Amino acid sequence: MTSDMPSDFWAGWIVVLTVVSFVGLGWMIFSIYFSGNVEKGDEVSPVWDGDLREGFRPAPMWWFWLILAAMVFSVLYLMLYPGLGSFQGALKWSQGGRLEQSESAYHSEFGGVRTLIAEGNLATLGKDPSLMQSAERVFARNCAACHGYDAAGQAAMFPNLVDEDWQWGGSPAQIEQSIVAGRNAVMVGWLQVLGGEEGVKRMADYVRVIGTDAANGHPSHGQYQMFCAACHGAQGNGNPILGAPNLADDIWLYGDSDAALYETLANGRQGQMPAYRSRLDDTQVKLLIAWLLKPDPAQ
Repeated sequence: MTSDMPSDFWAGWIVVLTVVSFVGLGWMIFSIYFSGNVEKGDEVSPVWDGDLREGFRPAPMWWFWLILAAMVFSVLYLMLYPGLGSFQGALKWSQGGRLEQSESAYHSEFGGVRTLIAEGNLATLGKDPSLMQSAERVFARNCAACHGYDAAGQAAMFPNLVDEDWQWGGSPAQIEQSIVAGRNAVMVGWLQVLGGEEGVKRMADYVRVIGTDAANGHPSHGQYQMFCAACHGAQGNGNPILGAPNLADDIWLYGDSDAALYETLANGRQGQMPAYRSRLDDTQVKLLIAWLLKPDPAQ
């Protein structure tokens, strides 16, 4: 690959500036060390600080040898590698060429495995220990910071991924959508609509018994059907299309304490799963899905 320059004009200017700068540096170093400092006629060099004259304390010679070695190295580098405009260098090296070599080596080594993953079904992939170890490493690098290394969730904010309760659906296609495109959940606050603090507390009590016989005669049953059933369902079973969680399965993302339920109902929640489309390729996503759908991904 040739050096990517916008035009020969700018490539030429780079060559000129580089050569002129190099020659100027060489002339300056030579003049300091070898031109001498001889006074001519009545010309007297200026004196500073009483007895400090021009050339009185010259720079040590090891500076000269160090600079000379650096200049020789620079010349050799510009001969071997790109640096002078569009000149490719004797080794014809480029970042693009190096990247192509790395990609070629990668595909040669891992192309067969990637094809196996792409063509395999999730159940088969989930039974392969080596592939599941790779999937676990992908999860550890990209997901464990929020969901925990055992995928069991944490901080009463990030969902448990091993309890078979999926807010946005647990089919392979739905999990892939969650990973690739991300999710944005919105639970609005109902403090005023439910009649203030006491109304929120009554609704929290109702949510705890929803799906049981005790819910039918509860004081908040009517309010639930009016305000909440559209998203969570009449029996509180949730709606994966909307990301509305199941309220009848005794699994609580933000906790089921009085304080947690009050906060959820009164002020709402804003949950977000970022999109990983730009960070994970199709092979990695498929491995993650196979790992998550195993009976116990933590093992």
